[in-house]
Amino acid sequence: MSIEPETPANPEIDEQPFLDATAKAKSRYGRFNLAVIGGSGVGKSSLVNAVFGRDWAKVGKGLPVTRGVQYYHDDSLGIWDVEGFEIGSPVPPGEQLRGHLKAISEHPAKEQISVVWYCVKSNDDRLTPADIAMIRELDAAGLPVILVLTKVDWIKNPLTGQRGVAKSVEQFVSWLEDPVDPSTDQPISIPYERVILTSTSDKHGKGKGHGLGELVAETLTLAPEDEKDAFRIAQRLNLPWKREMARPVILGASAAAATAAAVPIPVADAIALAPIQLGMMGSIATIYDLELKTMMSAGALAQLGVQFAGQALARSVIKVIPGVGSVINAGVAAAITAATGEAWMRLCEQVHTGKLDLAKVQQSWGDYAPTFLDVMRKMMEQRMAKS
Repeated sequence: MSIEPETPANPEIDEQPFLDATAKAKSRYGRFNLAVIGGSGVGKSSLVNAVFGRDWAKVGKGLPVTRGVQYYHDDSLGIWDVEGFEIGSPVPPGEQLRGHLKAISEHPAKEQISVVWYCVKSNDDRLTPADIAMIRELDAAGLPVILVLTKVDWIKNPLTGQRGVAKSVEQFVSWLEDPVDPSTDQPISIPYERVILTSTSDKHGKGKGHGLGELVAETLTLAPEDEKDAFRIAQRLNLPWKREMARPVILGASAAAATAAAVPIPVADAIALAPIQLGMMGSIATIYDLELKTMMSAGALAQLGVQFAGQALARSVIKVIPGVGSVINAGVAAAITAATGEAWMRLCEQVHTGKLDLAKVQQSWGDYAPTFLDVMRKMMEQRMAKS
């Protein structure tokens, strides 16, 4: 049994709780700042776009900081784009990077680097002295470095189906694990945390690439505790992380709805739950990195508020619950809010992954709206949790 969205008829609902919750969530989660270092053509832009879904080359928000350094950012993510060592420069590579880091250090705390991706093309034989000098400079500055080998050609074994890499890449990785100076045969120190092989597409320029999930997981591990959630929001590859963040928001909103209906409220006054539900929606939209405020009109957000007021769904539920009458009690309010939150989370995932056009959210809500059975299931879960 599916419930059609209600028509806007209640001027008391506006979009402000949604906007307030969005602003509060953005402030709480903050911004994760990543430095991406590498020469021209190494594939930095493709890597950032594959992991974060942001085409920085076209976004138009770049802030030139100094020659060879540019800062791109939005609410959840900051990218420091740092060029590799310029061949022929009279300034040594370590000193050149030191100057870049000094320029970055003069920026506000919310723009400081947390993790570095040092990008090198996989078909290079080994790191150059300039690369090693720059990685050591990053380590001296206390910055964790992930050495990212880019543009890896993955070869599928026709017998086993397993994927591997060319022998030359294997040798490069082997050298990185135990680096030796070829001119002296002496071991050398290269202070990176891990080396990760990546590609952003297959050899035909299609597909989602390989190694990106491993890169995302390692980046989260190295991120400061107070920036981990910002990174979970900014990245586009791991949906379970977002669900883990969204579910406590739904639980909190359900508890708030139960409190609001501790003294049962008439179905006609179910609109009182709308601010709680809209606040929940705003927080979840932030977790899925959706900027609905700039993509939907205030009127459209207000209409969503009316649709989420829950009168129609409440009426269908209380009809089958003996002794409830025509009021919404705490259990019904909590269940409706929980079911609504789960449905909104599913819709946000569809938008986040590009399967649903954000402009069609309002028209598509009916396809995702919670059903009578969804609410009853939530009520059963609540009862089992209390028993």
